[in-house]
Amino acid sequence: MNIIAVPTIQETISKIFMAESESLNQYDGLERFFETETQLIYEIHHLEKEKAKETLRALIDMISLHAGKDTIRAIRNYYIVLSSVMARKLFEMRVPPKKAFAFNNACIELVDNRMNDSEFLYVADELIEFFISVISERKQPSFGHQTVNKVVMFINDEVERDLSVEDVAKHFHISTSHLSRIFREHAGITLVEYLNVRRVEESQHYLRHSDKGISEISKQFHFCNQSYFTRIFKKYTTVTPKQFRDSQHIPYFRYTLPNAK
Repeated sequence: MNIIAVPTIQETISKIFMAESESLNQYDGLERFFETETQLIYEIHHLEKEKAKETLRALIDMISLHAGKDTIRAIRNYYIVLSSVMARKLFEMRVPPKKAFAFNNACIELVDNRMNDSEFLYVADELIEFFISVISERKQPSFGHQTVNKVVMFINDEVERDLSVEDVAKHFHISTSHLSRIFREHAGITLVEYLNVRRVEESQHYLRHSDKGISEISKQFHFCNQSYFTRIFKKYTTVTPKQFRDSQHIPYFRYTLPNAK
């Protein structure tokens, strides 16, 4: 009786690795890929959105050159790898682990469920938008009052919680009147407004990249009802949640704290 030896996983990986190494010997300038990727991460970290979109497209061109007829699969895989790299960067920036993990899962879901063969460039732009949106939340505000800086970061981390001014004040062991006064004085808007701004910003990703109903998203971000959600959403974006969902060409609303340095 002949016994057929089955290769181990390590042997299989080693064989693939050697074959890939041989295949890649014919390509020049592969080091440029990693240099370009480093540039991309730098641009995302520094919120240089348009430059980052151009750089990602340059990486896609390099992938396409090597992948041939498997280009779409290779690009899809790279998007997932890049999302994991960015999730690790977020964790290094002290994003709560659950949020970094949720970020990675959201990116993978976008690539797996929303990307078809004709939309890979659109998905690239959407990923950059999402990366920069989340990175921008981690930029330490530089107001002259440290409590206000901490409140901004706390709200950014806990935006999906049912937070009120009273809840935030209790967390920082100060009175609601004092918190409201110093926040308005240093940030230029009221704390209630900032809570609504952040909820609107975050809700955009669910409107565009999930199958959740608008009413469900409204509840997720703790608006009292869908009508109020629509009113607040339109106040800041100039369009309704449905209009934003139905048109991929409407840009994301991004709010900049007016007194931030």
